Amino acid sequence: MSSELFTPLPLRSGQVLRNRIAKAAMEENMAGDGQVPDGELLKLYRRWAAGGAGLLITGNVMVHAEALTGPAGVVLDEAAPLAPFAEWAKAGNSGGGAIWMQINHPGRQIGSDMPGVVWGPSDVGVDLGKHSRRFGRPTAMTPEQIDATVTRYAVTAHRVEKAGFDGVEVHAAHGYLLSQFLSPLVNKRTDRWGGSLENRARMLLDIVRAVRGAVSPSFAVAVKLNSADFQRGGFDADDARQVIGMLEPLGVDLVELSGGSYESPAMSGRAADSRTQAREAYFLDLAKDLVRTSPVPLMLTGGITRRATAEKVLTSGVAIVGMGTALAVTPDLPDLWRGGREAERRLRPVTWSDKALASAAGMAQVRHQMRRIARGSAPTPNTHPALALLVERRKQRRALRRYRSWLSEAGNTPAR
Repeated sequence: MSSELFTPLPLRSGQVLRNRIAKAAMEENMAGDGQVPDGELLKLYRRWAAGGAGLLITGNVMVHAEALTGPAGVVLDEAAPLAPFAEWAKAGNSGGGAIWMQINHPGRQIGSDMPGVVWGPSDVGVDLGKHSRRFGRPTAMTPEQIDATVTRYAVTAHRVEKAGFDGVEVHAAHGYLLSQFLSPLVNKRTDRWGGSLENRARMLLDIVRAVRGAVSPSFAVAVKLNSADFQRGGFDADDARQVIGMLEPLGVDLVELSGGSYESPAMSGRAADSRTQAREAYFLDLAKDLVRTSPVPLMLTGGITRRATAEKVLTSGVAIVGMGTALAVTPDLPDLWRGGREAERRLRPVTWSDKALASAAGMAQVRHQMRRIARGSAPTPNTHPALALLVERRKQRRALRRYRSWLSEAGNTPAR
């Protein structure tokens, strides 16, 4: 069946994606011993690679061993062994598509029970009301820590290419560190990294320059950016438009648009201010405005499950359709679409009124499906969200013990 979805997309770096469907990043939290990919993660990516997507983007990989989004997060820093990552790249390429690694620093979005550091542009903590204590209290980064973090991104990107991946995506969305610097609600600095949007974007731009300089011209470099934070007075669509313009001269191949953070989880369809309530393609209205002026190809992610929606997204001028949850439930969905079919199952919706808890349960449901695929089992999308969350928390407690031990043995100081 003929469709723009299945036409190639040439990128600025010279890389050509075989179609316009991407598996967007989902945080797997499936690291093996030593915080590196293990056999289960490789099996998961082989399954996705066989499903027909033109691009696979990994879940976020940490650039700093003392700053993880979760205790089972993967770390690729200067000390990490490269062989497991080379196997991951092979698994992702095994179906003929490209694989990019998403690289990230969580900043202040780190659990209060985690060892290591909790950093932010300022000492503004995550505000989740009664759930705020789930996160550590951040300390404002020093200029030296900012410079060291820029270097970490470059080192990681260089090693990603060395391992055989086709590109990296710098995560500057969803309330993680670079998104925190971009947000006027979180970034209260008065130095060269705070105040104006140009200053708040400085760290992101420095990282992209450093990454681009650390890899070959044919290696893809992308950025994931919020189309808006969905918080009053926060980073908004006009800010996103300006930042995209700042990224273009730096050799960026693609900007992926998403939205939200833990405080306003719009990426799961639960914005705190209710400005995104669409059942699919949550951020399409904002993307339509941004695509008119964007000098960089855009990718849109957020709740896309049906081919008709994907076609609508491309019609708007967006270059690539990104899907996460849909591929955790139906890993061969691109091939189904190519054959004129649709997914038969959807993930059980989480209708809890507590947005923070509902978002956590939704992510637990998705990770439950990913672990089943990794074991060679069929997804079970009707799993009750409360059960998925309970299982997830048990796994996280075990992973936390392993991470604490590994961090101590690696010679890092588990300090706040």
